[in-house]
Amino acid sequence: MAKSVSVLLVTPEVYPFLKTSELADLCYAHSLGSREVGHDIRVMVPKYGFISERKNRIHEINRLRDMPIPVGADTSLATVKSSSINNPRVKVQSYITTNTNYLDDAKGVMVDNTTGKEFANNDERFIFFNRTVIETCLLLGWFPEVLHCVGWQAALLPAYIRTMYANEFKKTRVIMTINDFNDQGVFGLKSIAKTGLPKEAAEIAKYKNKMNFLRLGIAYADEVTTLSPGYADELNESKEWKTNWAPLLDKKKKVIGIPHGIDLMQWNPKTDPFLRSKFSSVDTSNKIRVREQLQRAAKLKVDGRGIVASYIGPLDEDHGADILAAAIPELVKAGTQVCIAADVPSEMKKTFDALVKKHDGMVSLNIGVDEEFVHNAIAGSTMLLKPSRSEASGQFQRCALAYGTIPVVRATGGLTEGLTDVNEKDGSGNAFIFKKADVADLVKAVKRAIALHGQHEAWDGIVGNAMSTDVSWKHSAKPYDELYRSVVKEVK
Repeated sequence: MAKSVSVLLVTPEVYPFLKTSELADLCYAHSLGSREVGHDIRVMVPKYGFISERKNRIHEINRLRDMPIPVGADTSLATVKSSSINNPRVKVQSYITTNTNYLDDAKGVMVDNTTGKEFANNDERFIFFNRTVIETCLLLGWFPEVLHCVGWQAALLPAYIRTMYANEFKKTRVIMTINDFNDQGVFGLKSIAKTGLPKEAAEIAKYKNKMNFLRLGIAYADEVTTLSPGYADELNESKEWKTNWAPLLDKKKKVIGIPHGIDLMQWNPKTDPFLRSKFSSVDTSNKIRVREQLQRAAKLKVDGRGIVASYIGPLDEDHGADILAAAIPELVKAGTQVCIAADVPSEMKKTFDALVKKHDGMVSLNIGVDEEFVHNAIAGSTMLLKPSRSEASGQFQRCALAYGTIPVVRATGGLTEGLTDVNEKDGSGNAFIFKKADVADLVKAVKRAIALHGQHEAWDGIVGNAMSTDVSWKHSAKPYDELYRSVVKEVK
């Protein structure tokens, strides 16, 4: 058996501690999957103010209490606690950064969960978090063979360990994962001094007269990845990347795109603890009951045999929420109920509120949804809408397939990986895919689905296609295993 690789996965969120986006599910599946194939993977994440320590069984580690962490001229105390991510097969050690002024006082990840407004000190919050990761490794005397950094929120780590802690981490290789290239961690130039990084790193952090966290992660990483081959292709071929970002990489390396899957112990209609009524690919009859439960929870008119199209994600233009809003009148006219679920409010909330009021019982807006609602929305819906302009991977379209909920997605990034457009003539396919990020193409795709839904035998065939699609994490297992082993081999 091949030797295991020690990995520390650092991410701004991971299920079950918190989930404000599909990234949390993706990191959950990745950590458990990597552990299952034999790697000593551990996870580190901040504990924001809305996370329950009791519910998540988070407890103290004596030697990681009250660590002084500098941010600019100030010093704040951090206590790193312990918990674990589990499924019936494996357990993953998790380190949780706690702190009063930067984390516990913030009732949200990047924005306030109630108001939707971005925290003014996000630069300091994640400088603080990054430095707690370093300090944790130093105090534990544990220096992983691979430091895997996800998102700009972890992108200072490569710079810290290659400049200020090069000797301690001399055998550690760094992987930087871009989960959203549009979200780079951009702040005013004054933020650079707060990091305490040396001049050479400070110069790299400057971009377009701002401080850019992501540039540091990319410049000091050994490999740069993203969450799908499709999104990697888009980045590698874009003018912005070729001109201003690719030169940061050594040896003319390109962004590596790795496909992803889901944990089928977490997402399984036969065993899902969040569903009152279970079903399977052999017998989907209870899906109607789940739909009725969703309709009641979302305050939609209850009709288990009706069509419910759900959108689960941020209310922003990148994810096509404005396209959905403009399309809703046409969708309702065609007889489709629309269920919108988001973690936090945004400027678009007023638009959706007006649509709910105008189309009472046919349109539902749900802000601050919990895990039970998300599972019931994915399980009970007829189709899942993803009209994104840009998205690296997504995860819910894969979850939807496992529940016989048909994705209606725009072809961008990695959204269509594992999906095949439905062919009305031969009944093949498991999704309805459209190309243009506009209202007309979204409506056209949904109407294709509506037309087939009226043909019960044809629709049952498409649902069967969806539920028989392999969406498991094993699609990620081999490429991640090869990536971890290849970067470790580079250490002399």
